[in-house]
Amino acid sequence: MEIRQLEYIPNLSVALGFFDGVHLGHQKVISSAVEYAKNNNLKSAVITFKEHPFCVLKNIKPQYILSRQDSYKIMEQLGADYIFELDFNQLKNMSAEEYLSNVLVKYFKPSAIFTGYNHNFGTNRQGNSDFLRKYQGKYSYKYFEISAQSINGKLISSSAIRMALKSGQIELANSMLGNMFNISGTVVEGQKLGRTIGFPTININYPKNIVELLYGVYGVKVKVENQVYDGIANFGTKPTVSENLKPILEVHLLNFDNDIYGHFVQIGFIKVIRPEKKFSSLTDLRNQIIVDISGLR
Repeated sequence: MEIRQLEYIPNLSVALGFFDGVHLGHQKVISSAVEYAKNNNLKSAVITFKEHPFCVLKNIKPQYILSRQDSYKIMEQLGADYIFELDFNQLKNMSAEEYLSNVLVKYFKPSAIFTGYNHNFGTNRQGNSDFLRKYQGKYSYKYFEISAQSINGKLISSSAIRMALKSGQIELANSMLGNMFNISGTVVEGQKLGRTIGFPTININYPKNIVELLYGVYGVKVKVENQVYDGIANFGTKPTVSENLKPILEVHLLNFDNDIYGHFVQIGFIKVIRPEKKFSSLTDLRNQIIVDISGLR
């Protein structure tokens, strides 16, 4: 899907939001806009930002749940006809009505606008559900607020998912995402110590700007050239064999022994097996890996 900048495409059913992680709540907003478009012979669009507005305003490093490209793939799968990626730096000083009038209405003339219940925009976060509801007559659109979504009694939110990932609650995070938490990257050369104890690994530099997991051992699914393999991953600083301060992701793939240096892989996290630990010897580490793999079954 082509990611677009501002251009004139009128009569859209639009979903507004940053949609970090595109969790089940976000999916409800986007799929509702898509469904309205289909029922009314319109095109649908997601209008979002390249960088999270909060990070821009506070000048802090992002901790995204997914890369923007991975988020856009899910939006496309949900049926959005267009994705518009705006530059928040160019819009951050607009009032809510300026943004509504000079951006949304001017470029898209929306027939319908969908947001989550807690969506805000404009200086001092003046724009919200009440604001969009108030102006729908003036600007000739219908506004739909999507209420909070929950799973097993827990409110779904990006912040709740980030907290779950940081504390090793992978299954909770995945249930809120509606997908496995995953990262993608190119396989790089490591120290090759894994093969000396019978467990060769592929190594991936953990992407910057993605929320860091709890240091530990995880059950994973690894996609390599459209094939999916079971695996066991360690994310951390490898305290048994190195003094690295920079964390790295190492994955041992079960029933796989190909050389894939330089290949692009996608790693989906299923569950945490244990926290990372320093062992007194490589033999102890090897014995623990055997136990860890048995925990996958």
